[in-house]
Amino acid sequence: MNKKKEIFPQLRFGGYKSKWIIDSFDFEFLQTNSFSRAEMDDEKGSVKNIHYGDILTKYNDILRDISVVPFVNKYVDLSKFGEESYLKNGDIVIADTAEDFTAGKAVEVLNVDFPVLAGQHTFLCRPKIKFAPGFMGYYLNSPSYHNRLIPLLTGTKVYSISKANIKSTFVLYPENYEEQQKIAVCLSSIDELIDAESRKLKALEKHKKGLMQKLFPAERKTLPEWRFPEFQGCGEWKLQKLKLICDFQEGYAFSSNDFVANDTDSNYIQVVRITDINNKNSNTDKVFVNMDLIRRNDLYKYLISKNDLILSLTGAAGFNFFIWNTNIAVLNQRTLKLIPKDEKNHAIKFLIEPLIHKEINMHGTGQNNNLSKEVLKNVEIVLPTSFKEQQKIADCLSEVDTIITEQSNKVEQLKAHKKGLMQGLFPSLEEADV
Repeated sequence: MNKKKEIFPQLRFGGYKSKWIIDSFDFEFLQTNSFSRAEMDDEKGSVKNIHYGDILTKYNDILRDISVVPFVNKYVDLSKFGEESYLKNGDIVIADTAEDFTAGKAVEVLNVDFPVLAGQHTFLCRPKIKFAPGFMGYYLNSPSYHNRLIPLLTGTKVYSISKANIKSTFVLYPENYEEQQKIAVCLSSIDELIDAESRKLKALEKHKKGLMQKLFPAERKTLPEWRFPEFQGCGEWKLQKLKLICDFQEGYAFSSNDFVANDTDSNYIQVVRITDINNKNSNTDKVFVNMDLIRRNDLYKYLISKNDLILSLTGAAGFNFFIWNTNIAVLNQRTLKLIPKDEKNHAIKFLIEPLIHKEINMHGTGQNNNLSKEVLKNVEIVLPTSFKEQQKIADCLSEVDTIITEQSNKVEQLKAHKKGLMQGLFPSLEEADV
C-alpha cells in the first residue's frame, strides 16, 4: 500500500502550495544485459548500451544526448531482447555497484531517438506514473533520496545495492506537475553552467598537454622541441631511474567502517582513494576519517598535503596520478606518494608527472592491471641536468596548473551549489519518518 503524507521542501518556487506525495518505489523493473566494455563500440552499431561505469563517471543526472552512449558490437547476439527491453523517454537506469558510496547513482534518459539497452550492473526502471521530464533523475540523485541508500549498500572494497533494497525505498514528488517541471528546469540550468565551465577546464588541460609535448623530449629523444633561450647550449637531457630521484610511500588499508560520507566535523580529513586520483578529486562523493584514528594508530606518514605527487597503483584503464592541490588528506591502500630525495627540489614533482605516465602504463600486470612499488623504482625518465632548467620548466607548468586549479575550483563550487540547492528543493525523508 502506498504511503502518503503532507510534507514540504525548505525551498519552494512562489505560487506552489499543493502537497508533496510520499510514495513507494512504484517502478517497473525491465530486462538488462551483462555486456562487458569489450563488447561495445564507440564508432558504429545498430543498438546502443548504457554501461554502469559511464553512469558513475560520465553522465549527469539527466542524459539528453544519446550520441555519447557507445554501441553494442555488431557480432553480439541481441535476439533475446524484445521491444520492452529498449529504453523509452523518462526511463531511469541505476548503477547497482561502485567502488564507493556512489553505488545507486541514477540517470534519467530523455530524447531517445535510437535503440538503447541498459547494460551490466544496472537496473532499468520505468515509472508507472507520469513525472515531468528530468524531475525523477534529479530527485533520485539528491541527498534527500541517495543518503537513504547508503545504509542499504553491501560490500567492503566494492559497494552494491540490491533490487529488493531499491524497491523498499520511498520517493517524494510534488503533486503539482508544473512544480516538478519548475524544479527540473532550475537544476537543468545549473547543469548547463557546470558543463560550460567543465569544457573550459578540459580546454586548459588540453593546452597543458600540448605544452608538455613541446617542453619534454619525444620518445627515445634527449632534447625537447622547445627550450628556454638560456638553456639552448646546456646539452642533452639525462636518463635516470626513479628510485634515485624519489622515495615512495604507499597508502594505508583503511576499513570501510572507518569512512564517513561528509566532513561537517573539522576533526575529519579526506581519504584519497583510487577513484579520487582517477577523477583528480573532482568526485563530490568523497569519504573522510576521524583524525583521532590517525593519532591513535600513528598514521602520520600516510598524510599528504598540497603539491604532493600521488599515484594510483591499480587501474583497469591505466594508472593515474596528479599533484594534490587542496588541503591535508590521507592515502588509502593501492595509492602512492612520491617524495623527492632532495627536499629543496620541488620542481622535480612537476617534471615527473608528465614524464612518468607513458612509462608506468607499460608495467601493469594481472587482471586488474596492478603496479608494484618495486617495478616503479626502476622506471627510467629523462631529465635536464641543470637544476635551474628543471625549475624553469616546473615554474611554467606550475603557472598553468594554478589556472587549471582555479577553474577546477569554480566547477567544484558550482557542483556544491547544485548539491545545496537540491537539499533545499527536495524534502528529507527523515521528516516523513519512513
